[in-house]
Amino acid sequence: MTKVAQRYDNLAAARNFKPGKAKNSTMDIPEIFGENTLTLDKLEERLPKAAWKDLQKTIDEGESLNIDVADAVALAMKDWATEKGATHFTHWFQPLTGSTAEKHDSFITPNQGGGAMAVFSGKDLIQGEPDASSFPSGGLRPTFEARGYTAWDPTSPAFLIENQNGTYLCIPTAFASWKGEALDHKTPLLRSSDALNKAAKAALKLFGIESKKVNSTVGCEQEYFLIDQEFVYRRPDILTSGRTLVGAKPPRGQELDDHYFGSIPERVLSFMLEAEKELYKLGIPVKTRHNEVAPSQYELAPIFEMSNVAADHQQLTMMVLKKVAKKYGLECLLHEKPFDGLNGSGKHLNWSLSTAEGDNLLEPGESPHENMKFLFFFTAVLLGVYRHQDLLRISVAHAGNDHRLGANEAPPAIISSFIGDQLNDIVEQLISGGAKSSKQGGLLGLGSPVLPHLPKHAGDRNRTSPFAFTGNKFEFRALGSNQSPSFPIVVLNTIVAEAIEDMTEDLNKAKKGDSIEKALAKVLSSRLKECKAVIFNGDGYSDEWQDEAKERGLLNLKTTPDALPYLTEKENISLFNKYKVLNKKEMFSRKEIWTEQYITTRTIEVDTIESIAKTMIYPAVVRYIGELSKAVDQTKALELDHSGSLNMLNKVNDGLNRLNTALEKLAEVQGKLSYKDTSDHARKVETDVLPIMKDIRDAIDFLERYVADDYWPLPVYREMLFIK
Repeated sequence: MTKVAQRYDNLAAARNFKPGKAKNSTMDIPEIFGENTLTLDKLEERLPKAAWKDLQKTIDEGESLNIDVADAVALAMKDWATEKGATHFTHWFQPLTGSTAEKHDSFITPNQGGGAMAVFSGKDLIQGEPDASSFPSGGLRPTFEARGYTAWDPTSPAFLIENQNGTYLCIPTAFASWKGEALDHKTPLLRSSDALNKAAKAALKLFGIESKKVNSTVGCEQEYFLIDQEFVYRRPDILTSGRTLVGAKPPRGQELDDHYFGSIPERVLSFMLEAEKELYKLGIPVKTRHNEVAPSQYELAPIFEMSNVAADHQQLTMMVLKKVAKKYGLECLLHEKPFDGLNGSGKHLNWSLSTAEGDNLLEPGESPHENMKFLFFFTAVLLGVYRHQDLLRISVAHAGNDHRLGANEAPPAIISSFIGDQLNDIVEQLISGGAKSSKQGGLLGLGSPVLPHLPKHAGDRNRTSPFAFTGNKFEFRALGSNQSPSFPIVVLNTIVAEAIEDMTEDLNKAKKGDSIEKALAKVLSSRLKECKAVIFNGDGYSDEWQDEAKERGLLNLKTTPDALPYLTEKENISLFNKYKVLNKKEMFSRKEIWTEQYITTRTIEVDTIESIAKTMIYPAVVRYIGELSKAVDQTKALELDHSGSLNMLNKVNDGLNRLNTALEKLAEVQGKLSYKDTSDHARKVETDVLPIMKDIRDAIDFLERYVADDYWPLPVYREMLFIK
């Protein structure tokens, strides 16, 4: 049996998957939605009226929560969880590792009679104390100081995680040091939401609108790959770094465009249905699913939610996808670029502004040029994006995303905003003195009497824009598939809060002698002139755009080491400090942590590719060279033409020599690698080490095309991408 046939034989159970029809296989979404989440409706049913009213004020208006209310909530939470089989609870938090963390405690407490009872108090709910010594702090605290605190976030609902052997309660929390410094993603997210809320409510008053609260709302499109789990165990690179570090492009990739929006394979659809069921039970409003561009690549997207809840749900979504995939013999790959030469995966962050009363502040309506409220907030977003391009770029900077940004499959590293023909026309009118009309889309005729005339949008979409306006929201398309959306949301909330505040001050001054309409026209004209350079409706992939962007004064931070140093620029520290989102120490800590994570990620990749080259590829190629040498000798002995076998031997030997040269160069560079600080270290890795990694990969990929399949030690792309 050949090696490839043996691989397929090992995958028999997965390949022979039959979906069948399970008991109760139909999914009643309204019935199961949120059944594992302690929704506000469920909480209201279980709380005394006075406690519920106080809790509502905390959630809706940000008022402090007293301990009596916390005790009542804790009792209701414990009763609900234990009724559903929970035996433990955990404060569920998001440290700066980018993933989530848990420490489980039992509800059970011994009593004096020798028995036990389930106990959970308001104190247990409000505060936890996990050991914080092993989480990254970026120098905020010495490693010997272990104390950290988790603090209950009442704005994000508690939920249950089920296992075949039990259930536990997860309580979303913030995570801080003993000195109160944010060690997580949730704390600055909540702070930025407060800043945005205050600025937006003050602005709305100028338009005669009183609102209880203004929230940023978010919906994240999640892209991912699915491959057979067997291959992960056979690929050390996927196992340790989440992506293939070697691998030649297959004869067939995505060139036929047949996978995109194609019919979903049976096993994959069964996985999707179960994953969606688990997400629905957690109250995550998944809306769409489809095949993405690359083979074995897929996408799901939820409906908009309040940004804090949406960020929590994104972390849960990634966890559920990976967990459920394993039940079907699959591995869910969330790396931004798991397969070289194929489209990578992103996480598009759709961001908007909504009042507690349900008014979307970025809804243009039928006549955007007359919609003062929309024009004000739309301009504020553009102003914030223009002023703080660096922060938006930093928010998506990490090693995995460096493989996508700037390539012709993802937005460029230059931050710009596509706004479409209709709004671009309105912007030009406003800059010139006042908007008097809005272009209309009209109807789209399809040339057949049996097909309906479709309402046509007033502008097309632009897939090359990193920050595009798409109807009633902005789509930040530069996020990596594996990252938490929290810091990009923090940046958007904060930069827009600043822009709203500045424009509110402008408007207050301008309307002293004018009507609100005339005053707003002046403010919009002034601010749009300031930020016009960030508006770009053209091809973001073109070389000409890079030259034009430079002339416009836009940044082009191509890599993570290029971007991260900007985080601690004076104006960025001042911005975050002004709105009490992050203080100076917290800013420097994040720069340090994210730089170290970049270095660590690259180090793991370098060590892994070196190990694969030395312990798998090199021995396999040497054995194959031995076989080719015998073939040359035998054809010589038989006095046959041996030019073909000799040519093959020379090619394989040349490839091995190229690999050996690259490995020796890597050892030499690593031996000389020196740096002053982490930023310098990251830069050296990028400039000195990554090119050699590419040389190693190129040599191995060359050899893959010449070495006999039964000698090649790794599953190749064609095997991993096309087995369903």
